Amino acid sequence: MTDKLIVFDTTLRDGEQSPGASMTKDEKIRIAKALERLRVDVIEAGFPIASPGDFEAVQAVANTIKDSTVCGLARALDKDIDRAAEAIKGAASARIHTFIATSPVHMKMKLHKSPEQVLEQAVRAVKRARQYTDNVEFSPEDAGRSETDFLCRVIEAAIDAGAGTINIPDTVGYTLPEYFGKLIAELRERIPNSDKAIFSVHCHNDLGLAVANSLAAVINGARQVECTINGLGERAGNAALEEVAMAIRTRHDIFPCHTELDTTQIVNCSRLVSSITGFPVQPNKAIVGANAFAHEAGIHQDGVLKHRQTYEIMRAEDVGWGANRMVLGKHSGRNAFRDRLKKLDIEFGSGAEASFDAMFAHFKELADKKHDIYDEDLQALVSDTLATAHEQVKFKLVALKVCCGTATKPHADMTLSMDGTEKSITATGSGPVDATFKAIETLVNSGVNLLVYSVNNVTNGTDAQGEVGVRLEKDGQIVNGQGADTDIVIASAKAYLNALNKILTPVERKHPQAARQV
Repeated sequence: MTDKLIVFDTTLRDGEQSPGASMTKDEKIRIAKALERLRVDVIEAGFPIASPGDFEAVQAVANTIKDSTVCGLARALDKDIDRAAEAIKGAASARIHTFIATSPVHMKMKLHKSPEQVLEQAVRAVKRARQYTDNVEFSPEDAGRSETDFLCRVIEAAIDAGAGTINIPDTVGYTLPEYFGKLIAELRERIPNSDKAIFSVHCHNDLGLAVANSLAAVINGARQVECTINGLGERAGNAALEEVAMAIRTRHDIFPCHTELDTTQIVNCSRLVSSITGFPVQPNKAIVGANAFAHEAGIHQDGVLKHRQTYEIMRAEDVGWGANRMVLGKHSGRNAFRDRLKKLDIEFGSGAEASFDAMFAHFKELADKKHDIYDEDLQALVSDTLATAHEQVKFKLVALKVCCGTATKPHADMTLSMDGTEKSITATGSGPVDATFKAIETLVNSGVNLLVYSVNNVTNGTDAQGEVGVRLEKDGQIVNGQGADTDIVIASAKAYLNALNKILTPVERKHPQAARQV
């Protein structure tokens, strides 16, 4: 028998703090359902005090998810904790996660508080959270640069106040595996009441060590790991859930614990998060990258053909590769299509038939263009349909014709719907995508800066959908836009317009650590 390792996913909170990765309420629900299918233990759904939109999204996730604990983040402030409690009160299982910084640089330069004041505020926050739920987590922010003696004092007091989970964050990715593991062991040994709480870790990847630090902590007694799908997160990201999970599973000879994840859901979950956020997965990314189980060298190919374990330490099928074919085509009916959506936890309640009708029509169009349709095609189609069906959409693509060639100046003839009025334009550019973007800007005159343009295939084959991601910036605000189509130029236009609709109708969000704690 081994201990259970609690998997705490913060894709919807810390992952969303990546510049441009903000998600709508519906997108958060889709990802939360995927995490529930993955059997994640705790889903940190967001930071309810940040904005009305964040509050509504956390509340919607809490009211939807039944098999995972739903957690709301709160600074060590009464108003934050009260707001988090209100957001998660509908959850079948709820948690409040409260935090305050404990490193000298944070206490002095950010909080302008003495260690004693921080200690007092931490205790008050945990006690207030316990008024709402028995499941309270406390984090001493920037623990990786905090003084160990002070950490021990704060953690002991937090446990006495009622915190059942103590999370040790390497907030800036500063620690190294050997030292971080020793820190976890020392805290558990020195703190008198450490046996009354589960120790957790939350590692950032600034030095590329988030997963290594997390695993070192597990070896030294941590029994919760906070992570994100694809390692998404601010700056260089967080510990990647898929890497932590498969390391624990593959090296069961080293780790005295196990997870209860359904690892066959990993690839689908990875692709969904990538599609919604517009952050592509690099081909050589461990576990979920396109090349993760590919063998190019002849020696490797020969070895795998003779015996898989010569060059593979995991089975591709165990993480979901090769298990995502959607057996539907252009002759499939509405009931079969709806049933497949339901299996992917994409459901339409009362009054949502218009969205379903639009999605089914797009599905038929896609089935006419490509023979084999996969679940990731469907996920991309859902994202694309919902993006253009949103009530705040100002700009929609009506028609696009592009002409280009070796002896032709590329130009785009475009018609857009702008607040319900159709306008047409012709523009030239250095290529078909450049001409398309210039046509849009001639009509919209948004004043945005294009920071990133990327194209990724949704599936294999020349008839595959292309998924385009763009990142736009305007007055310091950064957003991502996504678009999918078997025509890359059309997908590019959709992505650019999707980003424009976001940046010109922004949702106010605050960074969970931006405001000064008082």
